[in-house]
Amino acid sequence: MPRLTPRNLLDRMRTPGALPGFLKTASVCTLIAGLLSPLAPAAAAPTAQAAVADHCGGHCSDILPPGQNGNATLAQILLNQAFGSMPAHASDQLGPYAKLATGYPALTEATLSTFFNDASFGVPADQVASTVRPAGRTDVTIVRDKKTGVPHITGTTRYGTEFGAGYAAAEDRLWLMDVFRHVGRGQLTSFAGGAPANQGLEQEFWRNAPYTEAELQAQIDNAVARNGERGRQAMADVTAYIDGVNAYIDASDSGRYFPGEYVLTGHKDSVTNAGTIEHFKPTDMVALASVIGALFGSGGGGEVNNALSLLAAQQRYGVAEGTEVWESFRMRNDPEAVLTVHDGSFPYAGRPATPQGRALPDAGSVVREPLVYDRTGSASGSSAANASTAAAREAVSSARRGMSNALVVSGEHTASGHPIAVFGPQTGYFAPQLLMLQEIQGPGLSARGASFAGLSMYVELGRGQDYAWSATTSGQDIIDTYAVELCQDDHHYLYRGTCTPMEKVERKNAWQPTTADSTPAGSYTMRVWRTKYGPVEYRATVGGKKVAYTTLRTSFLHEADSIIGFQMLNDPDRVKDPASFQSAVQHINYTFNWFYADSEHTAYYNSGDNPLRATDVDAEFPVWARQAYEWQGWDPTANTATYTPASAHPHSVDQDYYISWNNKQAEDYAAAPWGEGSVHRGDLLDDRVRRLVAAGGVTRTALVKAMAEAALTDLRAEDVLPGLLEVITSTPVSDPAAAAAVTKLQAWLSAGGRRTETSAGSKTYAHADAIRILDAWWPLLVKAEFAPGLGAELYTAMTANLPVDESPSAAHGPTGAHAGSSFQYGWWSYVDKDIRAVLDKPVKGPLAHEYCGGGSLGACRDALLTTLKEAAGRTAAQVYPGDDQCAAGDQWCADAIVHRTLGGIRHGKTGWQNRPTYQQVVEFTSHR
Repeated sequence: MPRLTPRNLLDRMRTPGALPGFLKTASVCTLIAGLLSPLAPAAAAPTAQAAVADHCGGHCSDILPPGQNGNATLAQILLNQAFGSMPAHASDQLGPYAKLATGYPALTEATLSTFFNDASFGVPADQVASTVRPAGRTDVTIVRDKKTGVPHITGTTRYGTEFGAGYAAAEDRLWLMDVFRHVGRGQLTSFAGGAPANQGLEQEFWRNAPYTEAELQAQIDNAVARNGERGRQAMADVTAYIDGVNAYIDASDSGRYFPGEYVLTGHKDSVTNAGTIEHFKPTDMVALASVIGALFGSGGGGEVNNALSLLAAQQRYGVAEGTEVWESFRMRNDPEAVLTVHDGSFPYAGRPATPQGRALPDAGSVVREPLVYDRTGSASGSSAANASTAAAREAVSSARRGMSNALVVSGEHTASGHPIAVFGPQTGYFAPQLLMLQEIQGPGLSARGASFAGLSMYVELGRGQDYAWSATTSGQDIIDTYAVELCQDDHHYLYRGTCTPMEKVERKNAWQPTTADSTPAGSYTMRVWRTKYGPVEYRATVGGKKVAYTTLRTSFLHEADSIIGFQMLNDPDRVKDPASFQSAVQHINYTFNWFYADSEHTAYYNSGDNPLRATDVDAEFPVWARQAYEWQGWDPTANTATYTPASAHPHSVDQDYYISWNNKQAEDYAAAPWGEGSVHRGDLLDDRVRRLVAAGGVTRTALVKAMAEAALTDLRAEDVLPGLLEVITSTPVSDPAAAAAVTKLQAWLSAGGRRTETSAGSKTYAHADAIRILDAWWPLLVKAEFAPGLGAELYTAMTANLPVDESPSAAHGPTGAHAGSSFQYGWWSYVDKDIRAVLDKPVKGPLAHEYCGGGSLGACRDALLTTLKEAAGRTAAQVYPGDDQCAAGDQWCADAIVHRTLGGIRHGKTGWQNRPTYQQVVEFTSHR
């Protein structure tokens, strides 16, 4: 069956055929002619910015595709749909970003600016495109540069500065901000249409954060109250920011240059201007933060799946041996795993010697808790049901959450003597982008970089006057599953000995067809049952007792808390060195790896509210909801607990180098995702940076090249294929088809195992046959290697914990196929360790058994050869079956990145790269 990429929000507007039939070219031109005048607000005459202390010396660069401008009027959308024309700065960063894939081999210091933009503070006088005083204010200006249109906000008062930040955010991302505040509230379908993917999106996020309006407000109040003067300042900043957003809404509404999506989704009338764009309010910021936190900053979960695979292992091997088999696949603390922090031990969430309180389900009793009720109209169809199933699977999975990478080298090993960093978040590809760029300068604020749209009162990832910072998703476990024993009926449970009613929280949504989304009318109710121990995710029995499995995360009811950390990062008087940086990011309660570089030092810190669990509670599995097994110091009303101290979090200063690609942070620090073993995509960075550091004299160019090469490398080819070929060639290969396949794979491996075009723009891979063979072979060889030994039931259960493959062309991750991010989750470590064991090579932390061929080299070779011949015989059309983006057999297109439309502007495909969406290249030359 052809794979389908998600078609949510306004994906249906991506082709002219999705527009109403009467909007043919001639009538489009007529309509556009009547709409062209109100395209943009009036701008003041260009003026230069006042100079701000900038210690980067011209050595700070960044890039964020597709472009800064994420708003488009109705006229601009229609022009784009009819003729492919682009609003200014909507796509001007896409080309340079994409071209690095073919341009990096010849990269020099002089040509870095071909692929990255200057990220210095300010705008030279001859590069000023416009200067705006939003709402006529005299205490803030927004200057935009000619090249990229990035807003440079300068204020003389704190209020004015934040007002300008809000105004600029709305100028660039108003529609996207509106979309995601509705996603966070579980109201996307009512706002943007009932497309099945829209249904799935709102269900996925609201299941994790089913807040009432009062709870959203309480989170603001609590964050302010707990943080004294900084809390009060944060509230003032949010108020000013929202005032700026709303000022732009009013101005664009009266001037009729608001985003055209409001017309296409029925919120505004293109002729009379009737309709309303709702003002933003502070609780919208919390709803937005809950989406971002769930996507990138909430590690853990999956305990019920873990329990099911453990039970399957025990059923096959017996309790003792089955447990050891399970643990060997879990790889909680694998001695061969690549680490971000090279020295020291940071024990967290390890395996207790005598686990207490486990509540494993009875065989066959687990049922996922339904979320959607009372379906009507188009909500009752099979596509809607499938979207709900997929959303539920994503919401409770601990996998597919990690993104982003970082390469940081100490000045001791660079040519200049100053640290160098190439880092950024891997947040997927959207149009408009989830992130937006800005520079913000005002009292207590001095930074440039990226922020999530609607949360840009501060720069969240970027640079200050003499330091830069970035983050990767860390994924350590801050989510636990509790088995609450039911009493009286299915909606009462025992809480500390008292039969207590569950709380019902509902969201009722209904939609009608619009120009943007022709999905027929429909409606449904989302219903979550909540307990003190979190929302109900599953029902089951444990030892014959009826239970509900709930999930509790430390950031639940605390979506607003991280604002203090981001505020500090933007304050030049607060962050001055590694110690003050680490102190600032300790105020961020989401799970991230934070990296820092200035002209003299580098630093790292792992953030997140890690709960201090009860003695001998195993975080991998559900535990009984009893006081003895609760988090230490847990207050169920506020959902606060005793957390591990800062000293227990992995941290470091001035290590020779740091890398992170969502790999294991440090020794003894067990992260929630599976797959942190001997082969991880972090190895692609670590191997290259380690070689650079050993040679010395590292430059910005060299570090960018290392990142870019890793971004094009097939992890399976570089780190696993050599062992597979060693087994196969242990005896001469006589079969002609198999021999030909081996020769092609060896040639590709000798060329570097990269998925690269024959030449820029060819859209054809070099070594295309070898890539096709490995893509077809990998799932076949994994099954042939492990399924006979594990048995069908256990093999299936293990693949639910960790998918077999995540190649670029696989329909993987939270955004489906064409998502860029690849090779994080797969069975590479299992295959690597097992093949080395069969070859009698040393293996630290081996699997409990040898699986390939039952441990026989000859039988293993036979299994690999049989599957290799099958893979080599599969055509490109079979391996790459096509989807709504690509024809069957189009290998390059199957890998290609697609910027998923969250608005009315569409962008072309770009070649695959496995790299951050927003990326900085920094080397500070001086310090305050």
